[in-house]
Amino acid sequence: MNTKTPALIKIAFFDAKPYDIESFEKAPDNSGFKITYFKSHLTPETASLAQGFQVVCVFVNDVINKDVIEILDRNGVALIAVRAAGYNNIDLKTIFKRIHVVRVPAYSPYAVAEHAVALMLALNRKVHRAYYRTRDNNFTLNGLLGFDMHGKTAGIIGAGKIGKVAIGILKGFGMKVLAYDAFPDKEYQKNGGVEYVDLDTLYHESDIISLHCPLTKETSHLINETTLAKMKPGVMLINTGRGMLIDSKALIEGLKTGHVGFAGLDVYEEESDYFFEDFSNKVIADDVLARLLSFNNVVVTSHQGFFTREALRNIAAVTLENIRGFFTEQKLPNEICYHCGVNPCQRKTTGKCFKKRKVHV
Repeated sequence: MNTKTPALIKIAFFDAKPYDIESFEKAPDNSGFKITYFKSHLTPETASLAQGFQVVCVFVNDVINKDVIEILDRNGVALIAVRAAGYNNIDLKTIFKRIHVVRVPAYSPYAVAEHAVALMLALNRKVHRAYYRTRDNNFTLNGLLGFDMHGKTAGIIGAGKIGKVAIGILKGFGMKVLAYDAFPDKEYQKNGGVEYVDLDTLYHESDIISLHCPLTKETSHLINETTLAKMKPGVMLINTGRGMLIDSKALIEGLKTGHVGFAGLDVYEEESDYFFEDFSNKVIADDVLARLLSFNNVVVTSHQGFFTREALRNIAAVTLENIRGFFTEQKLPNEICYHCGVNPCQRKTTGKCFKKRKVHV
């Protein structure tokens, strides 16, 4: 662990978009950093650009695999700062004891939860279809029939900070809300926050199912042919978590048969090839994505659930705080523990991590 702070902390910032640069340059406490912005993603081909930097700052579509880690480690990179909550793009096993990894666990749970509910409302009331129809001077209502969300049942998979905000919003609509979480918050349930149920119950009873769980080995393709069959006919599926939570081919079959009535997707399994980039003058070569885009009861947004002013401001502030803390403190509250695969370390609550140290590298 480094305890001596360099005169100027050099950060290689990958996948830099104009809004990223603006938010980091306007961060209230960005002194002491020299940030070099690279438009390219971090890949084995671009990792050499990080030579001479102490820190690499990455986003969700950057690749931190074994080859990249080897290059970064060889070039003296001490810290990877993920400016997001998710980290499934990082090979934690390979990076263990070599490079520290920190993230931003809660930049704005409201941003993502509100976007999930926006997708529900757009799909239910056919806002996307009505918009294009009226732009063509067509003001008919045929095909735009929705339903009252009041009195319906919503299932929330993953009742963490984002899930709890979504639960609060949906309860405000007068919906019955069921939740599944690997680590249920008993105090939250006791105070009337939500009713926790098993996944089968949630699948069987929910009219709308929204995914807010992390992507792990256990949750990869959580929504698949088998689990879809357990759901109500006409169910609405919302995913603002990670693309691989849903088996896209199984979802397409469900949409084709009508068993899945609606799908709102802010993420996609193979999104790294397309999301955050402009392909308006090109043909989408991904047949699965192209098929999803062809359904009139599917709304796909380009991983914009996090994209609010408040969230960008918080991401910049916490990322820089994580980096500064690495060089000045012995404790990193936002470090990802390899043994748990989560942060903060779950050793005390789950027994999964038995490495008794302040910093898990």
